[in-house]
Amino acid sequence: MIRLKKYISPYLGFIGLTMFIKLLGALLELLIPSLMEVMLDEKVPQEDVRAIWLYGGLMLLCAGGCLFCNILANRMSAKSSGKITRSIRHDLFQKLQSLSAKQMDELTIPSAESRLTSDTYNVNQLLARLQRLGIRAPILLIGGIFMMLTMDPVLALVLIGLLPIIGIVVYFVTKTSVPLYTKQQGVLDRVVRTVQENITGIRVIKALSKTDYEKDRFHQVNSDLTAVDMKAGFITAITNPVSSLTLNLGLTLVVVIGAYRVHSGAILSGVIVAFLQYFTMILNAMLGITRIFVMWSKGEASANRVADVLALPEDLVPLSPAEPEENAPHIEFRDVNFSYTGIGKNIDSLSFKLSHGQTLGILGPTGSGKSTILNLLLRMYDPDSGTVLIDGQDIRTIAPETLKAKFGVVFQNDFMAEGTIADNIRFLRELPDRDLYRAAADAQADFIAEKEGQMQAEVMVRGNNLSGGQKQRLLIARALAANPEILILDDASSALDYQTDSNLRKALRSNYRNTTTVLVAQRISSLRHADLILVLQDGCVIGMGNHEQLMASCSEYRYLAEIQMGDGKEAV
Repeated sequence: MIRLKKYISPYLGFIGLTMFIKLLGALLELLIPSLMEVMLDEKVPQEDVRAIWLYGGLMLLCAGGCLFCNILANRMSAKSSGKITRSIRHDLFQKLQSLSAKQMDELTIPSAESRLTSDTYNVNQLLARLQRLGIRAPILLIGGIFMMLTMDPVLALVLIGLLPIIGIVVYFVTKTSVPLYTKQQGVLDRVVRTVQENITGIRVIKALSKTDYEKDRFHQVNSDLTAVDMKAGFITAITNPVSSLTLNLGLTLVVVIGAYRVHSGAILSGVIVAFLQYFTMILNAMLGITRIFVMWSKGEASANRVADVLALPEDLVPLSPAEPEENAPHIEFRDVNFSYTGIGKNIDSLSFKLSHGQTLGILGPTGSGKSTILNLLLRMYDPDSGTVLIDGQDIRTIAPETLKAKFGVVFQNDFMAEGTIADNIRFLRELPDRDLYRAAADAQADFIAEKEGQMQAEVMVRGNNLSGGQKQRLLIARALAANPEILILDDASSALDYQTDSNLRKALRSNYRNTTTVLVAQRISSLRHADLILVLQDGCVIGMGNHEQLMASCSEYRYLAEIQMGDGKEAV
């Protein structure tokens, strides 16, 4: 919780007022048994009806004041804890947005989701409980013991002798449960990941009749979560029964010993009644304190997980700007090496140059490093060695906003948002309607004209009411709408028929002559007109050149061309 202190500090005054109101309510509650003891032992024997009504009224007033203070303080605690949690959740979301791809790979998306939801909820519950019980329970405990000592020290010692037993139990439970709750949140990450994968791939799962397999997989991870939760619950469940048993045994001793002391004339019967009231207060206070420690165990584990993300350093820090090289190519990779894991290279000694308006085609089997090149160009990752340059300037010296503004991108696994077609093409950018229509036309998205409402036609979540080809064309239109300096298409035409693909490439050549294009594709026909083609295998370049050069020099490229296009010479 110390690591989240900056979020609590702005509300310390408000929290202090909440605690003061709780303190006032607790003091009023402590007065009630004392007033009752005076009334029973002094005013009732005197048959002073007026005094009895007066003391009864004071008890009623104290009870009403206690009720009002508790309700007000509880509402205030909910307000402050909600605002603190909102700030934490906002900064956590912002931090997740700023993490590099490498940091997100290490954190994992399911873990990020559970930290943003369940962990922040646990922190909220801890903050609220601390304010509701953090003052009231200790005051009732200490105040109750003090009032009992003033009435009869002998009976009070019975309770005081039992408190160390409860303290030992609470310490044991807290120390044991924090690691268990941390582990529980980690297993919850796995549950979120399993559910996320199942929902995302539900069509494939049903198509391949793997529903039973997915049920078994979820059952396993759900059982793991249940086992950890049961173990943590078993530990924390010890607290209340042990505390109740100990205090109830003490209550029994108080009644027995008190009866002997009343019989001997050492105390009056009103003291026993007041003692029972204070004992009940102390019992509830101890149970409240144990609940605080249980919630603290869970809240501390969650707070640490949130704080760990907030404390992550900025990974892709821009370097000091340097003068760009003169007459430099638009895009250049200089002896770039990269590995995701540090074991084996995903990109090995890659070097190439691309001038303004040229097209780079990248071809290779799955896992050969095609998308990795795009990630490095977009600075999703930094190379382990070597340099990536744009206009002769190391991209690490370019401000992230400036760098990203240069690109129009269609990723291999892109997404559609719920909204209209226009919203998805514009995608929160200030773009005039004419740019949307131009981009849609260049992307061959002629199906828009056939939809009711055209640009205002609704798109469902993840574009579920669109075909694969329609989604790809809208995504390409999104990339083209801002007239980007560099266009990246990562297997963006895989769902398009050959004629539409051909028309798209013609539109790009005609209308985006000054745009440098990086194109990843599996079709030779999509790449054959590129100015430079890279043929990759296991992160290494096994062929580089234009179509004619590769047909003559690269057997792998020639083999693919002959399979897909016959002799590889006809235009498609």
